[in-house]
Amino acid sequence: MRYLLLIRPDLESFPEDWGPDPKLEEDMGALLEEMTKAGVLLDTAGLRPPEESAVLRLAGGEVTVLDGPFTESKEVVGGYCLLQTRSRDEAVEWGTRFLRIHGPEWKMALELRELDGQ
Repeated sequence: MRYLLLIRPDLESFPEDWGPDPKLEEDMGALLEEMTKAGVLLDTAGLRPPEESAVLRLAGGEVTVLDGPFTESKEVVGGYCLLQTRSRDEAVEWGTRFLRIHGPEWKMALELRELDGQ
């Protein structure tokens, strides 16, 4: 079973001077290495800020391209993790570990979606 974990940070809770935390980077590296060795991590990456994004919309047969930033966006996908696990429970377990590494000062959600098909 393959699952896509969409990482949704609460941008309003980020400090203005937020930057890389060496302990978080070390802990995240260890978790990603463990996931790789366990054979569950297929891919992961952070995403560039919404200000650099674009939305393509189809309506009435016409495609329009809207460049960011998007002031109406309340939830932003900050990254993703693609897993291959034996069960949904296993994917939830890995996602839970991912969230807990961040510590109590973070507010975020993971949206867990099973991929349809092969």
